[in-house]
Amino acid sequence: MAAAAAAAVGGPQPPQPELPAPGLALDKAATAAHLKAALSRPDNRAGAEELQALLERVLSAERPLAAAADGEEAAAAGGGGGPGAAEEEALEWCKCLLAGGGGYDEFCAAVRAYDPAALCGLVWTANFVAYRCRTCGISPCMSLCAECFHQGDHTGHDFNMFRSQAGGACDCGDSNVMRESGFCKRHQIKSSSNIPCVPKDLLMMSEFVLPRFIFCLIQYLREGYNEPAADVPSEKDLNKVLQLLEPQISFLEDLTKMGGAMRSVLTQVLTNQQNYKDLTSGLGENACAKKSHEKYLIALKSSGLTYPEDKLVYGLQEPSAGTSTLAVQGFAGATGTLGQLDSSDEEDQDGSQGLGKRKRVKLSSSTKDQSIMDVLKHKSFLEELLFWTIKYEFPQKMVTFLLNMLPDQEYKVAFTKTFVQHYAFIMKTLKKSHESDTMSNRIVHISVQLFSNEELARQVTEECQLLDIMVTVLLYMMESCLIKSELQDEENSLHVVVNCGEALLKNNTYWPLVSDFINILSHQSVAKRFLEDHGLLVTWMNFVSFFQGMNLNKRELNEHVEFESQTYYAAFAAELEACAQPMWGLLSHCKVRETQEYTRNVVRYCLEALQDWFDAINFVDEPAPNQVTFHLPLHRYYAMFLSKAVKCQELDLDSVLPDQEMLMKLMIHPLQIQASLAEIHSNMWVRNGLQIKGQAMTYVQSHFCNSMIDPDIYLLQVCASRLDPDYFISSVFERFKVVDLLTMASQHQNTVLDAEHERSMLEGALTFLVILLSLRLHLGMSDDEILRAEMVAQLCMNDRTHSSLIHHIPENPNPKSGIIPGSYSFESVLSAVADFKAPVFEPGGSMQQGMYTPKAEVWDQEFDPVMVILRTVYRRDVQSAMDRYTAFLKQSGKFPGNPWPPYKKRTPLHPSYKGLMRLLHCKTLHIVLFTLLYKILMDHQNLSEHVLCMVLYLIELGLENSAEEESDEEASVCGPERCHDSWFPGSNLVSNMRHFINYVRVRVPETAPEVKRDSPASTSSDSLSSLHNSGTAQVFSLVAERRKKFQEIINRSSSEANQVVRPKTSNKWSAPGSAPQLTTAILEIKESILSLLIKLHHKLSGKQNSYYPPWLDDIEILIQPEIPKYNHGDGITAVERILLKAALQSRMNKRIIEEICRKVTPPVPPKKITAAEKKTLDKEERRQKARERQQKLLAEFASRQKSFMETAMDVDSPENDIPMEIATAEPQVSEAVYDCVICGQSGPSSEDRPTGLVVLLQASSVLGQCRDNIEPKKLPITEEEQIYPWDTCAAVHDVRLSLLQRYFKDSSCLLAVSIGWEGGVYVQTCGHTLHIDCHKSYMESLRNDQVLQGFSVDKGEFTCPLCRQFANSVLPCYPGSNVESNLWQRPSNKSIQDLIKEVEELQGRPGAFPSETNLSKEMESVMKDIKNTTQKKYRDYSKTPGSPDNDFLFMYSVARTNLELELIHRGGNLCSGGASTAGKRSCLNQLFHVLALHMRLYSIDSEYNPWRKLTQLVEDMNSQ
Repeated sequence: MAAAAAAAVGGPQPPQPELPAPGLALDKAATAAHLKAALSRPDNRAGAEELQALLERVLSAERPLAAAADGEEAAAAGGGGGPGAAEEEALEWCKCLLAGGGGYDEFCAAVRAYDPAALCGLVWTANFVAYRCRTCGISPCMSLCAECFHQGDHTGHDFNMFRSQAGGACDCGDSNVMRESGFCKRHQIKSSSNIPCVPKDLLMMSEFVLPRFIFCLIQYLREGYNEPAADVPSEKDLNKVLQLLEPQISFLEDLTKMGGAMRSVLTQVLTNQQNYKDLTSGLGENACAKKSHEKYLIALKSSGLTYPEDKLVYGLQEPSAGTSTLAVQGFAGATGTLGQLDSSDEEDQDGSQGLGKRKRVKLSSSTKDQSIMDVLKHKSFLEELLFWTIKYEFPQKMVTFLLNMLPDQEYKVAFTKTFVQHYAFIMKTLKKSHESDTMSNRIVHISVQLFSNEELARQVTEECQLLDIMVTVLLYMMESCLIKSELQDEENSLHVVVNCGEALLKNNTYWPLVSDFINILSHQSVAKRFLEDHGLLVTWMNFVSFFQGMNLNKRELNEHVEFESQTYYAAFAAELEACAQPMWGLLSHCKVRETQEYTRNVVRYCLEALQDWFDAINFVDEPAPNQVTFHLPLHRYYAMFLSKAVKCQELDLDSVLPDQEMLMKLMIHPLQIQASLAEIHSNMWVRNGLQIKGQAMTYVQSHFCNSMIDPDIYLLQVCASRLDPDYFISSVFERFKVVDLLTMASQHQNTVLDAEHERSMLEGALTFLVILLSLRLHLGMSDDEILRAEMVAQLCMNDRTHSSLIHHIPENPNPKSGIIPGSYSFESVLSAVADFKAPVFEPGGSMQQGMYTPKAEVWDQEFDPVMVILRTVYRRDVQSAMDRYTAFLKQSGKFPGNPWPPYKKRTPLHPSYKGLMRLLHCKTLHIVLFTLLYKILMDHQNLSEHVLCMVLYLIELGLENSAEEESDEEASVCGPERCHDSWFPGSNLVSNMRHFINYVRVRVPETAPEVKRDSPASTSSDSLSSLHNSGTAQVFSLVAERRKKFQEIINRSSSEANQVVRPKTSNKWSAPGSAPQLTTAILEIKESILSLLIKLHHKLSGKQNSYYPPWLDDIEILIQPEIPKYNHGDGITAVERILLKAALQSRMNKRIIEEICRKVTPPVPPKKITAAEKKTLDKEERRQKARERQQKLLAEFASRQKSFMETAMDVDSPENDIPMEIATAEPQVSEAVYDCVICGQSGPSSEDRPTGLVVLLQASSVLGQCRDNIEPKKLPITEEEQIYPWDTCAAVHDVRLSLLQRYFKDSSCLLAVSIGWEGGVYVQTCGHTLHIDCHKSYMESLRNDQVLQGFSVDKGEFTCPLCRQFANSVLPCYPGSNVESNLWQRPSNKSIQDLIKEVEELQGRPGAFPSETNLSKEMESVMKDIKNTTQKKYRDYSKTPGSPDNDFLFMYSVARTNLELELIHRGGNLCSGGASTAGKRSCLNQLFHVLALHMRLYSIDSEYNPWRKLTQLVEDMNSQ
């Protein structure tokens, strides 16, 4: 090849007879000088031809580069004279020619002198350390190289130093991206001073040489690329080609570093269409050029055809600019008549029909052009270079070269347009790539430089339809991984969602495209175009709907799920990145009144998409049970744009809200999520594994909450403010499945919820209502107030470092939002609410970081438990906040006892949401509150202090937000004497609180105590109608109430609504046949909410008549009600505060409270007590109560302890024994219950499904080290002094056994000794248990795990799933109680002779191995493990291999070894456990069961039975 090249260059030819043969640098220089002179003449045609001929030969592409790349000539590639040498030769020629005969280095220096570039443009790759200054940056992506950063003035700025992930470029000097004040000295000067013009002859040669050089590079790229056979580009081949081209690309890169003058020449060369056409058309006679052009066309075609569903055809005609628009089938708003593409071939890969029928985004164009996705026509070197860069999967060198050119403005525009033109092709290559991570980084490395510039982004959006292209490409990308949605109506659903298990989502392959989209939406001019374009909005909503309802969870009701899917990571990441972040980007441009139209557009298309979604999943009014999806991006778009419309754009909320029916549908799914959160925390989803808890936590976690739970709660608040309050409240309790619990009866049967979950679900429902009614994040709080509330909530949970606070406070995901952690407002709020505790040194030398802790006044006035509950990921954080609050109150002396969460006043509601407060003033809620107060007072089951706390909180909220005070006339009518035909007369809480309810008709199970009572005389009449009219007993059904309201709203006709009479019984949504036998009973109640509260006060204080209206002593209290003493306290304080507020709001209430207190308390002349006296009395009383409680507890403990001692230790006199035994036999029948640490279920161990202890089996020679004499050993220092362990236990026993075996029969020897002193098997446990079958699947998953582990799974080794302690076996737990059964306890009434006989009989009984059960199999297998733990020499001492006596000896030795080691652990006494942990973690019980089972197989020869020999001795002594 070298010879051919030499001939080609050196052969004398007519056009340049004087050309000397190459070889010496001097000759090259002379030739170059000659050519430069020829080209400088006015008529330079001859010189140009001469140069072209030379270049033709020097840069000939006919060299077999492809051959070297294909590996046929791979060996030749490195050898001297191979292609490498020729390439170097060609490069030498190019350098000489560019320098025009002078030295190349001097030429470089000369060109650099004319560098007018005002931009730095330094390009770096991954892991480079760069700087970002938020103060100077206009774009959030701005970055600076270290040199420019240090040369600029950034003192006092908000900057950070970071390690670049994807690579980047320095923006110094670019006023579109950063403020000029931040430019460094070099780039400030350059932009102002004038650079002299470049002499014409300096770069003249470059203009001639470079087009040929770049064309040569492109030819190499064409040659080197072979379309792979099996859809996978063989990366080895591509890398080989790139390695060969390294010098050429590096040469180009060096040229770009010469500065602006050279860059502008390169730009001309790269963008000149004529040059490209002349060189690459492949029309000449040159066979090589023709072949090269054919390879190029093949590569183009193959790129298009890799995705058949796209039906891509590479047409090479020109696309007419600006014709491609987007439209949805059936949406005629965007353009007039649209040519639609047929969707019949878009079936899902697995053939499901759902996709074809669904409304789908289509690409249509008004002419017959190919669409965005398929046409690629190259018109310049730059375009084809980018095409090959993509085809070769973005080689780093090429990327750096293309980016180094960016400081040239003309190039930047041309390159950006080229990049956009190739956008769809980039997406396809990315999807196929095996190195999608690396490729993603390199794509973003380029795109972030192009799209961060607003002017450029706007230009490309206008001229190249950037937005259309991006949205379409994203849509196409997601369309490849859609599956049929199983939400709601699994059979007939037409909705499709992305499959979160696909690599595309799991590996975040979509990230670069979404990141670009977010980047361009941060520019106002671009976002404005997007929000104005109806067609685009429709397409985007279609894209978002692909994520609506993804990753559906179905509750497992029977079996524990086999493998926990981890797809939820992908789902949450996808919603945040692909849906929420673009949403925040758009929202940041809807801040002023003038942008109302944009919001209306988004809301309109969002509602249309939601309506389509409800239709597609066949949704009517009930969600499917036991299903939940955390992903509702359409709901969240709608909610966030509503919030923005009211908060910033002064839009009338009602003008953008849909009708009542749509609101009802909108609230269902977000409400379902809230109910499911409560279910998950109540352990109702435990069979779905830990991942479901992971989802519940992620949903509220700081990075996700303001894009997930906050919009959901806000949407529910909007729905609640506009829907009928009775309907909303009953829906909530029905969703939380606690309707059946809300009855006055003491017993009920819940058809949809197990009893153990009722309490936590009721707590969940009430807590949700409190959050719904208290939260003001979107209902009127300013940004600074929100930031303050978030910060206080985080600080109350725990003291935090500055970085941890920034991490935990939900930031607006859009960087342009203004409130960035670290911004001015963040720091000022932080200093207002927290004190800084400086870092301290700990004694060990470690450093305790500096922490922020809440100021005292924050605890006093701003601690908000509701916000804390909303923001906690772990439930323990709520407790932590309450503990810290309690500590503060004790320290400051404000309250000594255990306080309840304080009631916090709320910021005023925005007028648009006033309707939300109607929830507090609706009969349904009042009935629920009344019922719960009554149940708490009557001590019904499943109610807790938390329930009471929330009930009182809701009552207080209602009093705080009641309508204006009622007039006295109205008040006097509603006396307690008057009865009504419904529970309460009106809907105002203030007046309903005093309304007495006399009788209530309830449905109870026939076994309930209420059934036996005689019904009062007034209700003797059987006909319910008369009873109804007389108003004596009321009946109420929440579900019926909700159904009725739903009917009313749907029917819209009053006549139909009136016909629906309130049903007598609750028509449950349970399966027919499952309803329990209910009967009707009538309860006498005769209470009002006020009377219940007063009785509750008595109950909480533990004293009769404890409540005394405070205003009777101090009338001032009614005039100036803000009393600090009511701010903090327990339940008693809360009741007092509520009664005071009720009295304040209405004179009628005040009078009735006084009346109730008089009835309950005979009037006592009021004794004047000063405040100080009252305080000391209160304290005394509390102390007395605490003492009584303590005494009671101690007495209880003492009695328990006594009975335990009597049972276990037999401390009492013999005559007490027998009754004691009978008494204690009872509790020991209960089976031991074990918790499986893998599936989380609890239950006894059974024959079929045994549970086992996690154990570590180890061979131990510790016992063998015991010595007989007590003198300390000396350390040997010479060979003679070497100690041989002749006096250790192991040595002694060894000698004894060999001595015995010399003189006696083998079997009797083995019965006479003990082994295990050396290599004995020690069994230890961490104390955790698991199901054996769970353990097997756990081991299976460890085997399949690709991660390198520090233990050998094949040998059965693993780490305990809970405490990560090392283990290697599982010891089955024998069914029955955990404590040894009564048989084995010392029955002290038997004589010692009887006991000896029993043991002997047991030994004599022939043992049969139990039947084949899972338990017995596991016991066999663990025995094998025990045997394999130690070496053969330590377990086989018999002369005849495999003798049963030897096995017997080995098993007996295992028992003895473990007993001895246990003794050592416990300090030599098994009864009084020395180390407490040893007792807890002992596994002797289970081990002895396993050994006993195997021992039974060996009957002991009666002649040699050591037990007989020993016990005969005892008998002899006794007889004597």
